[in-house]
Amino acid sequence: MAESSKFQTQIEIKQQMAAARFSTELTAEELLKEERVPFPFFKPLSQKGANTWIISLFVILHLGSFIATMIVNDCWENSHGDCALKPLRRFSFQPLSENPLLGPSASALDEIGALRKTLLTSNHQLWRIFSSPWLHAGLFHLIINLSSVIFVGIHLEQEFGPLRIGVIYIFSAITGSLVAALFIQDRPSVSSSGALVGLLGTLLSSVIRNWNLYTNKFAGLVATMTILMTTLVLGLIPYINNFANIGGFMSGFLLGFVLLFRPQQEKLARNKGGIFEFDAKHIVKRRNTLDKPVQRGVVLVIFALLLAGIIIAVLHRVDANKYCSWCHYLDCVPSKWWSCIDKAFHCEKMVNSEHLTLSCPNTGRFRVFPFTDISEARFQDVCNLICS
Repeated sequence: MAESSKFQTQIEIKQQMAAARFSTELTAEELLKEERVPFPFFKPLSQKGANTWIISLFVILHLGSFIATMIVNDCWENSHGDCALKPLRRFSFQPLSENPLLGPSASALDEIGALRKTLLTSNHQLWRIFSSPWLHAGLFHLIINLSSVIFVGIHLEQEFGPLRIGVIYIFSAITGSLVAALFIQDRPSVSSSGALVGLLGTLLSSVIRNWNLYTNKFAGLVATMTILMTTLVLGLIPYINNFANIGGFMSGFLLGFVLLFRPQQEKLARNKGGIFEFDAKHIVKRRNTLDKPVQRGVVLVIFALLLAGIIIAVLHRVDANKYCSWCHYLDCVPSKWWSCIDKAFHCEKMVNSEHLTLSCPNTGRFRVFPFTDISEARFQDVCNLICS
């Protein structure tokens, strides 16, 4: 009887040990399961509870800058009511014939801090390199740019944290503005899209570096390239500097290799679904191989040297257009709806008691206005419009 009881006890102990071993093995298997964890894109709205304060701050700054631009523009007063969306009064926009992006006048952009060759080089106003990335050329530009920044930036910030994404955003914006300064024309242009394209470059470099960790790569790449091409095409319209987009993309792409070597892994298991997804099996197997200090160091040195070279060229007022006669077509393509001419025209002014007549000697065109008081800056805006 005693032997039978002892035998039964041994069986129970073995069963408990087996159960414990099975539980441990099951936990390990669960860690290796191919759970779908999203890369920063197309995450369901219900799972966007993570803090995204840095992108939110950038969006607020852009909105504030655009409101300030429209206050300075004051189309209702400066253009004597010749505006689009007149019910907005002071916040109404210049006519589409003057600004195809539904925004301020050229003189308002100059006043608020846009890039222009004469102001940047002849007048030595280098502060415009830092103000231009916060400006938008018009309402259409603002909506497209900020929508894309929110769409891309929030997902990147959720997976890689606000510090890394904030650093990449700022460096992409400034680098884009510096590259724009090398190819600057004598017309106002803004470089706010450079930061957005920098985020897209960062996303692309992260995908390339961690290629084996993702599923649905090609669908995500199509979405990324669609946003990128839309931004570059929009940059062919006056007032948006496309060279800032090129510089921003270059900066974001390189910094992505340096900073986005590993997502915030503690968040991965809590998220499911998305176009770019992590394969948890590969994460467990390769988590120690993602951080490659040598590769990161080499790319960082390349970026630092490139940035230093661009800064030196800008400080020495290098005009890259002298070495590339066709590069200006990458920034603005002439159309029947707008002009890409980058020189100031001269107009003749005739004033009587009630009307102002401006005529362009080069083209023979003229316009009659039902007012006589006009600022010098606004006079040049209208003159360029008539002559071009």
